Amino acid sequence: MSKQPYDVIVIGAGIVGLATARDLLLRYPGLRLVVAEKDAQVGAEQTGHNSGVMHAGIYYKAGSLKATLCTTGVQMLFAYCAERGIPVDRCGKVIVATDTAELPRLDDLYARGLANGVPGLERIGPERLRELEPHAAGIAAIYSPHTAIVDFRRVAQAYAADIRQAGGVIVTRCAVTRIRQSPAGIRISTVRGGLTTKSLISCAGLQSDRLARLAGAPHDVQIIPFRGDYYVLRPEKRYLCRGLIYPVPDPALPFLGVHFTRRIDGDVWAGPNAVLAFARQGYRRVDINLNDLAELAMYPGFWRMAQTYWQTGLEEMYRDFVKPAFVRALQRYVPECRSEDVVAGPAGVRAQAVGADGTLVDDFLVYAADNMVHVRNAPSPAATSSLAIARLIADRAVLECRVLAERVPARA
Repeated sequence: MSKQPYDVIVIGAGIVGLATARDLLLRYPGLRLVVAEKDAQVGAEQTGHNSGVMHAGIYYKAGSLKATLCTTGVQMLFAYCAERGIPVDRCGKVIVATDTAELPRLDDLYARGLANGVPGLERIGPERLRELEPHAAGIAAIYSPHTAIVDFRRVAQAYAADIRQAGGVIVTRCAVTRIRQSPAGIRISTVRGGLTTKSLISCAGLQSDRLARLAGAPHDVQIIPFRGDYYVLRPEKRYLCRGLIYPVPDPALPFLGVHFTRRIDGDVWAGPNAVLAFARQGYRRVDINLNDLAELAMYPGFWRMAQTYWQTGLEEMYRDFVKPAFVRALQRYVPECRSEDVVAGPAGVRAQAVGADGTLVDDFLVYAADNMVHVRNAPSPAATSSLAIARLIADRAVLECRVLAERVPARA
């Protein structure tokens, strides 16, 4: 790493941080840029533990960042994967209503998808549903033919290759411990030594609130980690799901509920649930980090959130530990699925920003000040939207960071 000041340091080599660094290097050839990543490889956390779904943009409130960036970003990602030879399968998705009480929400979701410009969306009945997913049960559904699957870790690795080819540097095992302003610029202390930069962009995922606080950002949101556990269909039972089978989500929650997801490698994942994780990198039920728990316990927003959602939380926790309860949730959508048909699978941890009032932050959240940009909430569909989010972050950085505002971009 150079002892001379960098133009930009990007903290976090998840898919959003990598996409942002790539965007900046394409705009400004010759930019002195380094990506600092605490893990041993890129895309090790949320990027490498997600479901692999390229979302079409159905769920998100019209006009929100999620809606606009997802519908734009997925098209950008389709083009990027085609250019790089990364396999994509437009397997399609059905969002299934299993009782009449869900029909108004299904209709609202369909209207939202149309408002967001999701291509090819269909409102279908049980006959069409059986044609698409012969083993799914439901009285009505939404069919999204352009929802796709991809290996996001491979996408992240392609972004990383683009960064290096453009002259950027990616440094792993480089956790940031301190951020402070100095006469020479922004001084960053890491476990591998000190760095100086003229501008800073933090895309730190599960650690995003901590990095923002180190830099002096307001402590008005905090990351609460939620673990999602999956089961995997045995190979001989993969025929039960052709593509993606999703429930009608609860509009009060940012989680979509248990569902069936075909993977690009042919596996079919069933899940996830959404339970409070006892560590920000707690991918197993037994993973506990006392510092993470203490920080959680001291945050008023956590207790206000718990007061609102305690019953849902207990139900999720019960289903997490009792396999028959998990399988019953799956059987609502695929009745033929039996307990012996699924085996324990992987897990992911979602970084969910929660306000001090206990509100679950629903949209992407970007904060800019003092030659710094902090991405403080970027849950799903951040991977799908990564190229579009990167463009937004880079635009904010141009407005906030003097070193970028003074440069002439290579492209608009």
